[in-house]
Amino acid sequence: MRSGLLGLEPPHRLLAMARVLERYGPYGAAVGIAAIRDGNRPGVADERGILSFRDLDLRSNALANTLRSLDVNAGLSVGILCRNHRGILDAIFGIAKAGGRAVFLNTDFAGPQTVEVCAREGVEVLFYDEEFADVVAEVDAPQGRFVAWTDDPSGSTSGTTIESLITSGSPALPPAPEKHGKVVVLTSGTTGTPKGADRDIALSLVAPGAFLSKIPIHRGEATFIAPPIFHSLGLANVLLATVMGSTMVMRKFFDPEETLIATAEHSCSSLILVPAMLNRLLSVGEARIEQLDLSALRVILCSGAQLEGALGTRAMDAFGDIVYNLYGSTEVAWATIADPADIRAAPGTAGRVPLGTTVELFDDKDQRVPTGAVGRIFVSNGQEFSGYTGGGGKELVKGLMSTGDVGHFDQDGRLFVDGRDDEMIVSGGENVFPGEIENLLATHEAIDEA
Repeated sequence: MRSGLLGLEPPHRLLAMARVLERYGPYGAAVGIAAIRDGNRPGVADERGILSFRDLDLRSNALANTLRSLDVNAGLSVGILCRNHRGILDAIFGIAKAGGRAVFLNTDFAGPQTVEVCAREGVEVLFYDEEFADVVAEVDAPQGRFVAWTDDPSGSTSGTTIESLITSGSPALPPAPEKHGKVVVLTSGTTGTPKGADRDIALSLVAPGAFLSKIPIHRGEATFIAPPIFHSLGLANVLLATVMGSTMVMRKFFDPEETLIATAEHSCSSLILVPAMLNRLLSVGEARIEQLDLSALRVILCSGAQLEGALGTRAMDAFGDIVYNLYGSTEVAWATIADPADIRAAPGTAGRVPLGTTVELFDDKDQRVPTGAVGRIFVSNGQEFSGYTGGGGKELVKGLMSTGDVGHFDQDGRLFVDGRDDEMIVSGGENVFPGEIENLLATHEAIDEA
C-alpha cells in the first residue's frame, strides 16, 4: 500500500526504520528509511541518470565513513555550495550520518559574501560545484574542499571529488554520531549578509501530517523539485519525497520547457515551484503544454513567495485545478496551505491552517485581532527554528513565533498576507502595502511579472 506515509508496514520493517531514525536522526535517517522500504525504486533522476534509494543510502554511508576519517563528527560545520543534483543529496545525507552540521550556501553569492558566511558559520569542510571554484577560492576550509559536480563528461577536475570520497569509503553503516546532524538554512535577506537559521526536525509525524492533510501527495510516485535545495522549500520537499519513497526529479538549471518535458517523461505526480517559476511555465504556451502528457500531474505546489491571485487562476486554467499554495518562512516552516478550491474562490489567499498548526493575528499590543482585521502573523507548529546562528531570533507572543508579515482572515478562515509588518505606508490617509500594488500590476495584460 502506497497511499500513506507509513502504509501497512510489517513489524520487522517498522523496527528497522525506528532503529535508523534513532541512530542518525531525521536528516540522516530519511534515505535509510527509503532504502528499507523502497530500495529498488529510482531515488533521484538528474542529468547523469538515475540512482535508486539503495544507491543513495550506500553512497551516503560511504561518504559518512570517509568524513569520519577526516574528523567530521558531531557539530562540525560543512558548507554546501551546490545546485540541484545527486551530489547535494550525497552531501546532505552523508554529513547527517557523520553527525555534521550542514551549512547551505546560496549559489548567487559572490566571493566576499561566501567567505563572510563561511567564516561566521565556522565552516571546516566545503562541498561545491566546480563552476563555483572562483567563488570559494578564498574560503578557508582547513579540513578539506571537495567538488560535488563537474560538467566534464569524464568527471575530470582539478579538485578532489565527492565521487572519490564515496569510492574510497566503506558502504557499511557508519557509527552512530554523538549528536544527530543539523542543518543551517540562510534567510533570504535582501540587504547585507543573510542570517543563518538553525533548523532541526522534531521526531514526529507533525510535519508530513500537515502537508498530507491538505495536499494529495502519495507514496512511491515522482516529484519534480525545481526550487534550489539550499532553500527551505527545496530541502523540505527532498526530505518529504525521500521518506515517501518518491523519485526526486531535478535539473541543475531551471528551464520551463525542460521542466515540463521531464515532468511528463517521469510521470511526475507533483511539481514543486516558486511563483516566478510557475509564471515562466505559463510562458511556454498553451499549445506546447497540451502536446505533453501531463496526465499524472496531480499537484503543483507553490511557495517561497506570495502567489498572486491572477497567476494562480491562470495556472489552473492551463493545468487544471491542481495548484496549491503554501505560506510560511524559513523561521516558522509552514503556516497555511491553500488548495485549488481556495484559490478559485479567493484568489490571492494564503489558505487555511493545516493539521497540528496554530496561527494567530496580534495587534501592536499583543492582543488578538477580530476576523477581517489586519494583524501581525504568529505561528506555532512544533517546527520553528531554534534561533539565528549569529544570535537572536524572531519575536514570540503567547508561545507563537512571528513571521514578520501582517495579514487578515476572511469569514471562511482563509488567511491573506497583506505585506511585511515594516512595509506599510500611509497614502491619502489609507494604509497601503507594496504587495497590493504588485498584485494589481500582475493582472495587467502587458506585464509578465511584477
